[in-house]
Amino acid sequence: MKNIVSREAEQSAITLTTVIYALYAASYFVGVTAIVAIVMNYVKRDDVDGTFLESHFRWQIRTFWFGVLWGVLGAITFVFIIGWVVLFADGIWVIYRIVKGWLRLNDGKPMYTI
Repeated sequence: MKNIVSREAEQSAITLTTVIYALYAASYFVGVTAIVAIVMNYVKRDDVDGTFLESHFRWQIRTFWFGVLWGVLGAITFVFIIGWVVLFADGIWVIYRIVKGWLRLNDGKPMYTI
């Protein structure tokens, strides 16, 4: 378990986590930013091990992959009305997760660790 050793390193990690949330939010307008964000999550994940930011990274990664899963299922069933509902619910769910994570990060709190 690694801890961030200096205040500057911690602030840098917080800024990085904020940028990643912003990239996920921007993906609603420019879709490729979510790909950039997930790559950053995986590349920088070791840097936040043992800190409260580790839970934010896990939250972001899960949001991405479950969002993709439900997006694909919604696209497959789009010809049926249920696909529209799935895609709409997926979009709302992803927005909720981005906002919830960003607010908890702003308060300096970890995400839920279930």
